[in-house]
Amino acid sequence: MSNGVDRTAGPRMWICAACGNHYPAAPSPPTVCAICADERQWVPPGGQRWTTLDQLAADGHRSDVREIEPGLIGIGVEPSVGIGQRALLVTTAEGNLLWDPPGFLDAAAVRQVRDAGGLRAVSASHPHFYGAITEWSRTFDAEILLPEADASWLTHLAPALRTWRDALTVFTDVTLIECGGHFPGSSVVHWAPGAGGSGALLSGDTIFVTPGEDRVTFVWSAPNRLPLPARAVRGVVSAVRPYAFDRIYGGWWAPVLRRDAKRVVEASARRYIEVMGGAVAGD
Repeated sequence: MSNGVDRTAGPRMWICAACGNHYPAAPSPPTVCAICADERQWVPPGGQRWTTLDQLAADGHRSDVREIEPGLIGIGVEPSVGIGQRALLVTTAEGNLLWDPPGFLDAAAVRQVRDAGGLRAVSASHPHFYGAITEWSRTFDAEILLPEADASWLTHLAPALRTWRDALTVFTDVTLIECGGHFPGSSVVHWAPGAGGSGALLSGDTIFVTPGEDRVTFVWSAPNRLPLPARAVRGVVSAVRPYAFDRIYGGWWAPVLRRDAKRVVEASARRYIEVMGGAVAGD
């Protein structure tokens, strides 16, 4: 046991310092992170850097667990690791789903999840946010649920992996929805009891909540400032249109689109498509 998390003894498991994704245990790290080498992410100018769970703990990283709203718990890392996303734990009477896990976990996070009823499944909006997904799966013997279109990005062999297409009902009121866009399998969670029963989306950056908490946008690459084509934006909006939701939680503690989210998604998509087509007021 190390850092309070059970792991098989032997070579160290490597973590990309830039994105937080985990790679299999080996005597030395990979030469490159496949996630960061893709044009949607980035390799630091000084070259690829690697770390481990033990090193992150020694450097002072710790889990930050907060109740977001009844039935929804956030699990972040302070200071942040990699891209800096925080996970969301959706708790239900049928079991719990962990969404968008960051690259670090410790005994405190594991204990909080165990106290909340454990895990039946773990998933993520897209490959940038796979993080410690395999470690969480192994710790709780939980299924990893990934869209078939993106499963090849998983950097660990995962016997508990189950792939899906289009949509997957995980629990009665919890549905994974494949939207495409940022990655072919980029997804969201529809959580029907969220927002006081009005419904919520957990979107990672499949649908990107903007800083004013009054709009959303759509990106091929946020760090590299590459937009999505209009047809992909239409596909994202079409995928979520059948579902009722009033709130959107993105991949970080903030911003959050707190109300009227379905109308905002439709309006933001129309404006995005106008701009991409050159129809900007005042031109």
